[in-house]
Amino acid sequence: MSEVPERIRESREFLADSAPDCERLGRLTDEVADRLRWTGVTRMLQPREYGGEEAHPAEWFEAVMEIGARNGAAGWVSGVVGVHPWEMAQCDPSVQRQVWGQDPDTWIASPYAPMGRAKPEGEGRLLSGRWSFSSGTDHCKWIFLGGMVTDADGRVADPSTAVRHFILPRSDYEIVADSWDVIGLEGTGSKDVVVKDAYIPPERIVAPDRLPEFAVERGRTNPLYRMPFATMFSGAIAAGSLALAQGALDAFVEYTRQRVDARGAAAARSPHQLAVLGSASSDIAASRLQFLTDINRMYDTAAAGKELTTSMRLEVRRNQVRSVRRAVDAVDSLFLHAGGGALRRDMRFQRFWRDLHAAMNHVNNAAEITYEGYGLNLFGLPVPAGIRY
Repeated sequence: MSEVPERIRESREFLADSAPDCERLGRLTDEVADRLRWTGVTRMLQPREYGGEEAHPAEWFEAVMEIGARNGAAGWVSGVVGVHPWEMAQCDPSVQRQVWGQDPDTWIASPYAPMGRAKPEGEGRLLSGRWSFSSGTDHCKWIFLGGMVTDADGRVADPSTAVRHFILPRSDYEIVADSWDVIGLEGTGSKDVVVKDAYIPPERIVAPDRLPEFAVERGRTNPLYRMPFATMFSGAIAAGSLALAQGALDAFVEYTRQRVDARGAAAARSPHQLAVLGSASSDIAASRLQFLTDINRMYDTAAAGKELTTSMRLEVRRNQVRSVRRAVDAVDSLFLHAGGGALRRDMRFQRFWRDLHAAMNHVNNAAEITYEGYGLNLFGLPVPAGIRY
């Protein structure tokens, strides 16, 4: 039985108390990063031969949400960094040995946005580019970077087939120190990274749309490794966002317990406060339930050896973005009823509220384009490239 849930429960107070420190520092403190490693959350999707658990994805998402409801930045990094072992498990075995052979707690960063360009060079590629939003990157020793393969002149023949993930060690990229100056999710340390003409051998170049095939080639029989990339990585963003909504709800309840108005009346007895609390708490719970139900449904389909159809994948993504949007609306209703005291910087509520709205700017929380893909497919029309599913 996994020790991760119990270790996270033991860490609740520490995580909550350390959130302001992470925000002030602009990244996770070393102590928080060490605590996350101790809980094991970032090894839950890692192969067993490298100290991982190969856990059910729903269990991992629940762990991410439990952390994020106490410390939003720690939850966000747990999701983004914690999903990378899932992809690495499907990569070339020699690369897995390089990453985890000496230390199974080695963290891998990203981002996946195809901002880089990779020209041919011998059997491999020369990669250059600059990427934003590398969450948790200060604590990582390797990185997945998105980019496009080009010809020798740097031209991309077909963007729809040129996207690759490139795997680099820390020595091959630069973290831009002052590139994360934001109003939300400050503690995630999602800085820019820069690469200039780094040679990437072929075993460290991954076609993301072929990951399920690679899993079969590597002998990965756990249904975990049949889950689609978009479901897992976008799910990490959704889980981090839903965690922030739960944290905001908990902070609102905590604040309301001791809040009184100018006439000395207890807010906890106000019918208006109770009405908005009832509505918001139900919507946040429904969002979490919908999200986890879909993950279980997709995993069960994979475990049965059945096809994860385009329709199912688009429906799951539709539900992910909708569950986050519903939760954000619920938190906004709470914030509008929390009074001016909720604006104070020493209030947990305002941090969760700001972090949640920052999370909504992530491309994987963009609802409209996802709804477009779902609707087009529903009516038998082609889904444009660039819609994640």
